[in-house]
Amino acid sequence: MRFRLPLGRRLFVLCAILFALVALFPLRLALDWLALDERGFAAREAKGSLWLGALSEAQFGSVELGDLQARLRTLPLFVGRARMDLERGGDANPFRGSITVSRHDFGIDDVTGVLDVGSAFAPLPIASLELRDVDAHLTDGQCSRAEGLVKATIAGDIADLSLPAGLSGNVRCDESALLLPLVSQTGMEALNIRLFEDGRYEVDLAVRPTDDMMRDRLLASGFSLTNNGYVLSASGQF
Repeated sequence: MRFRLPLGRRLFVLCAILFALVALFPLRLALDWLALDERGFAAREAKGSLWLGALSEAQFGSVELGDLQARLRTLPLFVGRARMDLERGGDANPFRGSITVSRHDFGIDDVTGVLDVGSAFAPLPIASLELRDVDAHLTDGQCSRAEGLVKATIAGDIADLSLPAGLSGNVRCDESALLLPLVSQTGMEALNIRLFEDGRYEVDLAVRPTDDMMRDRLLASGFSLTNNGYVLSASGQF
């Protein structure tokens, strides 16, 4: 015996099935669809749907982000953008922000939190980066928009030189690169971090010493004398 549903009910059932498929679309497949792994974003495990899921041991390059809640926003899809909100709760080390992907654009939006960078910038002793409302976008591989405050925490010294505990500045575009131009409160130390679309980074630490003994120690530790002071540079790939 066959049962025939009226057209309206068949349409309702079809819409319900499509809605269920979309609503339950796995977060793991959404990460593959957005090709975030090609941008250096990865996680040990992705659970739940793209509308409300969880990422275990997420990381961006070599920087660990921990366990995050993740969900895809609906409205940006109508203008050809995919925006995924990420959040790490807790009072000790909260984190929130978004990754935005479109055909020609990739970026982060409204990122606030502390990133423990570990030895990512070795030999420079940068322990962490604190981001406050940071936006940064790359369009066709070129930095197109950047704003927000970044603070770097220094843990350790170089050439027996006691570096300031923190340096800060506002991010901006520098030709094709995203630039984090950070300076100490005295202005005697400056830290420039350049991030490129292909995952490369370049870091320059500039110091203006006040005595000859300090200058000799800096030169012996690999610093070079430039117009910006004594500079130690490092580069690598996330």
